[in-house]
Amino acid sequence: MTIPALLAERGFSLRWLHNADLPWLRDLYASTRAEEMAPVPWPEIAKRAFLDQQFGLQHQHYLAHYADTDFLAIEQSGRGPVGRYYLQRSASAHLIVDICLFPGMRGSGVGNTLIRHSQAEAAALGRDMHLHVMRSNPAARRLYERLGFVVTDDTGASHIAMAWTPTPGASTVS
Repeated sequence: MTIPALLAERGFSLRWLHNADLPWLRDLYASTRAEEMAPVPWPEIAKRAFLDQQFGLQHQHYLAHYADTDFLAIEQSGRGPVGRYYLQRSASAHLIVDICLFPGMRGSGVGNTLIRHSQAEAAALGRDMHLHVMRSNPAARRLYERLGFVVTDDTGASHIAMAWTPTPGASTVS
């Protein structure tokens, strides 16, 4: 996947992940659960051990169930890794397996721009896009809804399924 021009102009790039990325990926994962873990009355070392274990399980699940996914690091010149973007481009539809940024980058337009770029690529191939968003992440859900994703399955579980279908002739690139 190429980096969208709007992000390249701001010094961002994408690259394939490798094993040396695991330490910062653990930190990134932990940052996504910080609010949830704050009230838990465990020592910080116990919280971190739990989050590291949870990251390991998630990472293994992604590798086992989404082996044909583009596992990408989002980097910014001078800062290094600022997030991850896992995109599966299958023949029937594209799936955003995961997109996550460190707290200082959230709301900066990076995720919006990457997703819009992926939508344009999917639309060019006549493909829909799918994703699952955590019920406990209303900010992400609002972003997806602004980008045209609609709820396709809400069974009350921890994640809500959403999908986007390209409109013929419409451009999704900003």
